[in-house]
Amino acid sequence: MKQNKTQLTPDELKLFGDLMPEELEEVIQSGFNRRHFVKLMGLATAGLLASYTLGATQLFARPVAPDEIPDLLPEAIENGVNVTFKVNSGTRSVLVDSRMTLLDTLRERIGLTGTKKGCDHGQCGACTVIVNGERVLSCLTLAATCQGKSVLTIEGLAKGNELHPMQTTFLKHDGFQCGFCTPGQICSAVALMKEAKEGQASFVTKNISAEAKPLMLSDEEISERMSGNICRCGAYPNIVAAIKEAQTGKDVPQTWLFTD
Repeated sequence: MKQNKTQLTPDELKLFGDLMPEELEEVIQSGFNRRHFVKLMGLATAGLLASYTLGATQLFARPVAPDEIPDLLPEAIENGVNVTFKVNSGTRSVLVDSRMTLLDTLRERIGLTGTKKGCDHGQCGACTVIVNGERVLSCLTLAATCQGKSVLTIEGLAKGNELHPMQTTFLKHDGFQCGFCTPGQICSAVALMKEAKEGQASFVTKNISAEAKPLMLSDEEISERMSGNICRCGAYPNIVAAIKEAQTGKDVPQTWLFTD
């Protein structure tokens, strides 16, 4: 059987060539695996990965190649339906069980594993994606309901090697620790910018009867509007700062609270 080589971007080639030259050929031949990830994380703890953030970020967010996902036989699917919708920059048609969630469809049928399955009960926000411009919990959304719609996931935010402004500010302000909730946090924050631009009210909006107009979000507003996204590591102040800087375009100083 012919083995497909992994196509690395220039940033990824530089990342492995400079930090892990002995692993470069293996990554090209067989792909990026858990052992490579652990080794890179070891370099990160030593502070050696900082200048390679872009290449590493894009590598970790790379989706599974479509030809690596086997097709399902129609007779093997109970209540099968064909669903066609736009995912990031392309249109996808998949055969799924009519009860299959958008989350499982993205991860298991399309190979976009950046969207995470946390609680699977709509309580943590880790699975948040953007459907037709609105943030939704993909674990509670049936894939069949997305027929003809546009779905944007964490993989679709960057343009090539150019990160989305929200991704950039999350990196700058350390808006994550373990990173598991980060895709949902960022997708939710991106949709939040649209809500603020449209003047949509929140629970802490003082005058909900006022004419809707673009809002400049306060820390309180951001915290309230992001309350559906749980960060077990507790990076909330950094997340608020990242969103605030992404909206204003101005540097937001980091503040630290120390106990006596």
